[in-house]
Amino acid sequence: MNTTALIMAGGRGERFWPKSRKNMPKQFLSLTDDGKTMIQLTVERISSLVNLEDVYVSTNKDYKDLVLKQLPGLPAQNVLCEPVGRNTAPCIGLGAMHIAQKYNDAMMFVFPSDHLIKFNKMFIRTLQDASNVAEKDDNLVTIGIAPDYPETGYGYIKFDPQVTEGRSYKVDRFVEKPSLEVAKEYLSSEEYLWNSGMFIWKVSSILKNMEKYMPDTYSALKRIQAVIGTETEETVLEKEFHAIQSQSIDYGIMEKAENIYILPGTFGWDDVGSWLAVERIKKTNEFGNVVNGNIITVNTHNCIIQGENKLIATVGLEDMIVVDTEDATLICAKDHASDIKKILENLKICNREEYV
Repeated sequence: MNTTALIMAGGRGERFWPKSRKNMPKQFLSLTDDGKTMIQLTVERISSLVNLEDVYVSTNKDYKDLVLKQLPGLPAQNVLCEPVGRNTAPCIGLGAMHIAQKYNDAMMFVFPSDHLIKFNKMFIRTLQDASNVAEKDDNLVTIGIAPDYPETGYGYIKFDPQVTEGRSYKVDRFVEKPSLEVAKEYLSSEEYLWNSGMFIWKVSSILKNMEKYMPDTYSALKRIQAVIGTETEETVLEKEFHAIQSQSIDYGIMEKAENIYILPGTFGWDDVGSWLAVERIKKTNEFGNVVNGNIITVNTHNCIIQGENKLIATVGLEDMIVVDTEDATLICAKDHASDIKKILENLKICNREEYV
């Protein structure tokens, strides 16, 4: 069976403003010392399992050229440009239809484009184990991350430790982002994993479940599939995708389907959700700071300071984020990092789209 992958790369990365902008969002930026961008690392780490011609990237038309520039050798027809964002279920369904058009059936990996993995060999082993589970019947497999602290910013997945399939466990239920107290309970129970948003299944399995649980979306996607590669493809895609209901794959299928399994991932995963992730990605200096650029610090501790050519000098700062770009500067307390998106909301209200 052929092995394929769908990389979801349509997000805006708003919590990484001002580096991440609508014309150059986070997945196309380099946040690591090797100079490779997030999407390049995502494709590179699966190269031993998936040939580049079997990698599909779901994005929007504004980013098609960026995808092809950063992933040389990727077939242009493998860049799936959604006319409008409709969340993960239609995104994944569209990718599955394109793969089904090429192959009778195939193993399908689904990955966000902006995660980092520290231990790649362990990650590949986990994917291989997940594929073995997904090959049986119509199993749908996800990867959960073993939590090491009570995170309130992730969804969780409860599993049944008594019901196993290979190295995986039967999923009991998906749960939304919890309060701190509930997150502490999840952590102590040892029966919950963070929801990573990574999935493994046969194309036939996900489409069969989509037909059952999301019949209207499935029908629309089938109409799109019927014109793939024809001169009417773009017109039909535009019409059908706008009419599709926006829905996450978790809510649309994973919370309802049977035969859902989860593998614990212990391969150094980070979803790089905000500037706070930089401390986990890069080494801090003797003062606990992560600095990049032309930086001088005095009595500055536990700060993230990112610049370019302009000199940035700080005095007496603690637990702050400072990010300077050519046309915008962010100064933010670490404990308010989740509010960075509100800056963009205000910019849009004030019609200052040039900074978004």
